[in-house]
Amino acid sequence: MEAFRLGELLLRTYSAGAGEVSAPVASMSMSILAVLFVILMTVFLRTFIHLIPFIADSLLRARGSVALESSVRVSRDRNTVALVMLLPMLLLAYRYRLYNPDFLADTDPDVRMGLIAAVFAGYLLLRLFMYAVLKPRRRYEQFQIAHHATYTFFILMVILLLLTAGVMYIFNAPDSLIRLILYIETAFVYLLFLLRKAQILSLSCNHLRTFLYLCGLEILPTAALVVSAVLL
Repeated sequence: MEAFRLGELLLRTYSAGAGEVSAPVASMSMSILAVLFVILMTVFLRTFIHLIPFIADSLLRARGSVALESSVRVSRDRNTVALVMLLPMLLLAYRYRLYNPDFLADTDPDVRMGLIAAVFAGYLLLRLFMYAVLKPRRRYEQFQIAHHATYTFFILMVILLLLTAGVMYIFNAPDSLIRLILYIETAFVYLLFLLRKAQILSLSCNHLRTFLYLCGLEILPTAALVVSAVLL
């Protein structure tokens, strides 16, 4: 919560120096998302606390995700919390310019937030499309578990990024450094997620099929997101 204190939203007003990542202008949409996130986290705080052991187990071993999915209630709660975590992810992407292609330069703050949300929505739709295309016709339980593990690791990633951004802001770290650390943490969690997903898929697939599934389900959509940020 520290990273998005109401009234401040961590939007510094000074001009960026050499090599510094300039803070974007505060927008109405950013304020609304921050307030909505605080409200929803208050509502679902007990649910999130209940999920912590399952998230930790999924982090430490592939079969932790299998155990999580075996409980309909826990998996449903995990999906709900993952949906709530989309809000702070958008705020972080906007605030620290984690997604910063040229076509967003000099856009209105609310338009910028809307475009970032649209890109994230497109990324999620592409992932769902690849899941539908590659889903096997038979014995797809492990495939489904591996797909749903995305939500678990997304929660973990956002919590880690929020804590990092909040702590570094308290110690007046420059935005460029915060941005770099957030990138590193995102890459770390993503690589760990790929490892766990490969382990889950390998429970029912050979190595070649597991690799092809990872390419289609994860690497292709993520590459499309990165390329759009670099080339557009």
